[in-house]
This record gives sequence, structure tokens and C-alpha cells, in this order.
Amino acid sequence: MKYLIMLYSNQALRDYWMSIPEDQRTAGGHHELIQKLNETGALIVSEALPGPDAGKRVSVRDGQVTATSATDGPYAEVKEFLAGFYLIECESEQRAIEYAGMLPEAEWGMVEVRPILDLSAIGL
Repeated sequence: MKYLIMLYSNQALRDYWMSIPEDQRTAGGHHELIQKLNETGALIVSEALPGPDAGKRVSVRDGQVTATSATDGPYAEVKEFLAGFYLIECESEQRAIEYAGMLPEAEWGMVEVRPILDLSAIGL
């Protein structure tokens, strides 16, 4: 089954992360997890995302597509944002949780695991 491991961040964590020398950022949890996922064949894709200021919220009204800043309303601004993800395929939710627990962000409670729904039964 496929699982999405989502990494959340906030500006304070991002500032801290960017203050760490690059060689230290690439060492540790992420490097070890990618190596483990590649060894087991579980990794489908992993990507980092820029901050919410780079995002656009898209809507269609009266046939017109509009894109506005993801940091503008109508919702209250949240401090945490999706900063990256791992799409993996493994045998169980417990295994996906074990992988997610290898990430440094898990120590701060900023990691979420969700199963990917199989929509093939409805032709998608």
C-alpha cells in the first residue's frame, strides 16, 4: 500500500534549519531514511517544498481561473505549512510510521502519515 509521509514546518523551524551548515542538513535522518527506502524499494518519490509564499490558491468562478497567494484569506493564516513529503510503498501502516519516525522532524511532532486511497475501482 502507498503512504504519504508529510513534513510540516513553520518559519521558526525553517530559519533554524537554514542556519545549520549545509553538510549537517544533509546528514542524519533524511539521508539515512532515503538510503533505507531505496534499499527496500519503498521510495516512490520525495520532494521538498518552498514556503507558502510560493504557493497559489486556485479557484474557478464563472469559468474564470484565478490564482491568488496561498497566504491570503479567506482562512486564518496558519503557522505550520507543508514543507516536503515522501511517497512510499510498503507492507503496512506500522512500517510507514517506522520510516516516518526516522525523520528529525518527528521529534518536533511535525510529521504525518496518511494512506493513499486506491481509486482504481472507480476508474481513476
